[in-house]
Amino acid sequence: MRKKMVAGNWKMHGNLVQNKQLLDAVIADLNELGEDLVVVCVPYLYLPSVQKQLQNTKIALGAQNVSQHEMGAYTGEISASMLSDFQCQYVIVGHSERRMLFGEDNHVVAKKYVAVQNAGMAPILCVGETLEQREAKVTKQVIEQQLMSVISLAGVESFNKAVIAYEPVWAIGTGKTATPEQAQDVHAFIREEIAKQNLNVANQLTILYGGSVKDNNAPELFAMPDIDGGLIGGASLIANDFIAICRALRH
Repeated sequence: MRKKMVAGNWKMHGNLVQNKQLLDAVIADLNELGEDLVVVCVPYLYLPSVQKQLQNTKIALGAQNVSQHEMGAYTGEISASMLSDFQCQYVIVGHSERRMLFGEDNHVVAKKYVAVQNAGMAPILCVGETLEQREAKVTKQVIEQQLMSVISLAGVESFNKAVIAYEPVWAIGTGKTATPEQAQDVHAFIREEIAKQNLNVANQLTILYGGSVKDNNAPELFAMPDIDGGLIGGASLIANDFIAICRALRH
């Protein structure tokens, strides 16, 4: 049976006081969720304090990015082994903001994916199309290229230790959301692409939806057969909203 998951991506938000208040509320409410996975992906600076606060809880720690390099003269970069020092379990790679704002192409993303797995952590691989690509009806071609870059470097079996997040770029931070049917269509396509190479891997692969998920649309999205949870942006910063989204996994 596939694992269900909600991962909160705090992006460049928070401070020590706000983080503690947010996590106090989340831990108090979600620590008994059972088999469902809850992850918080926090800015690098807050990994130590959040790691400490999450000790003896069922909530996992994640990072938002990583260098593709193991070590060296890369000023300002953070390696996968550094993240593993703080018991990170998950690392987001290929988020649309990294691709669009910082010029990360499919090859760089694939190398980051491999770096995360080599350090014993699980990548959350983000894939998705822009509004222009959707309107040009090339969504599936774009996502196929994003997936194949990883498969060609790491192999399809690597997805046994990874998560995929489909994030339609046109629905991030815009208030727009793909309909459950639109999201399901792409999630099913992703699973089919993996199944072409390994059916067992495809059947156990957790695929998250990440496009303006809110507490009021999460139940309908999560009810779709190939949507296994969400990668949550803004709503992960509001305790009650994030808790409600996580609880929607159970329905």
